[in-house]
Amino acid sequence: MAKSPEEEHPQKAFGWAAKDSSGLLSPFHFSRRETGDGDVTIKILYCGVCHSDLHNVKNEWGFTMYPVVPGHEIVGTVTKTGKNVKKFKVGDRVGVGVLVDSCKRCESCQQDLENYCPQMILTYNSYSQDGTKTYGGYSDIVVVDEHYVLRFPENLPPDAGAPLLCAGITVYSPMKYYGMTEPGKHLGVAGLGGLGHVAVKIGKAFGLKVTVISTSPKKEEEAIDRLGADSFLVSSNPAKMKAAINTMDFIIDTVSAVHPLAPLISLLKLNGKLITVGLPEKPLELPIFPLVLGRKLVGGSDVGGIKETQEMLDFCAKHGITADIELIKMGDINTAMERLAKSDVKYRFVIDVANSLSQ
Repeated sequence: MAKSPEEEHPQKAFGWAAKDSSGLLSPFHFSRRETGDGDVTIKILYCGVCHSDLHNVKNEWGFTMYPVVPGHEIVGTVTKTGKNVKKFKVGDRVGVGVLVDSCKRCESCQQDLENYCPQMILTYNSYSQDGTKTYGGYSDIVVVDEHYVLRFPENLPPDAGAPLLCAGITVYSPMKYYGMTEPGKHLGVAGLGGLGHVAVKIGKAFGLKVTVISTSPKKEEEAIDRLGADSFLVSSNPAKMKAAINTMDFIIDTVSAVHPLAPLISLLKLNGKLITVGLPEKPLELPIFPLVLGRKLVGGSDVGGIKETQEMLDFCAKHGITADIELIKMGDINTAMERLAKSDVKYRFVIDVANSLSQ
C-alpha cells in the first residue's frame, strides 16, 4: 500500500497545496527525503509566484498530479549538507529554480543544458528517481542535490531576487543563445508582465535599444519611466504598428495568452528573430510568407541550465537587476492567484515563506 505524502520520507515538511483543478491552495503536511551524501537541505525564506504555478494548480496544461505544492523560484539558507557536498556549507544563501535533477549523462547534460534533459526532474509536479513526487517552494524546507543548487549573490535581495530563478533565466538564456546581446541593436519585448519587465532590464544592461510592445496604453509611463525602456508601442494601434514595421532586430515574446504572431513578425527587420517564451495553452497560428520573404526566424527557449542560471544571477547582481515585486503572506496566495490570472500585479508576487508559513 502506498504511503501518504506525510509518511514517504523521514523529514517532516509543511506547505500549501492545490488538491484539485479549482486551483485553491490550502495547508498541506508532507515529507522530504533525508539529506543524502550529495544533498543540501534548505530552509525556504522566499518563493516567487510564477505564471506556470497558476497554470499547474488549475491543470491548464493537462498534466498536473494532485496534490501539487507549486513554487520554483526559491531562495533560502542551507541548514544541512551531505558528507560529499563541496559547493555549500550551513548558513549559505542559495537558490533553487525550475529543476532539481537530470540524468547527468545525456548530450544535453554534458553541455550544461540540464533543462533539456529527457529525464529532467522538475522542482514540483514531477517524480524523483525514487518514484516519489516532487513538491515545490510554497513550503518550509526542500532537499536538493547540490549540483542543482545555486549560489545566491550577497548583493541580490533575496525577496526581489527570487523571481530571477525562473523569470530571469527564461529571458536571459534566449538572449544569449540567439545573439540578442549586441549593444545598439533594437529589441522588442512583447508583454509587460513577470517575464517582460525583467527582459526590459536585462536588455538595457546588454546595451540594447528596448521597445515594449503591449496592448495596454496605460503601461507606457511605467515601461519608460520605471523600467527604463526606450520606447513603447501599442500593438492595438494600427497606425503606430504600421510605422514600426521592419524596425526591430529581435523580439522576445513573453505573452502567455493566445495572440497573433503576424503583427510581431512584421515589426522585424530582414534576418530578424522572434523568440517565444510564453506558453499559451492553445497552438498559435504561424504565417510562413513573411518568414520566407524576410529571412526571419521564429524560435523558442525554455529556462536554462544550472551553469547559465548561475551566470545570469551573477550578471543581475553586477547590474543591480531585480524583479519588481509585491511581497505577500502565504495565507494570501489564493487572492494573489486570482489577481495573477487578471494580470493585476506589478510584476511578480513573492511569498514571504519564513515569516508567514505557520502550521
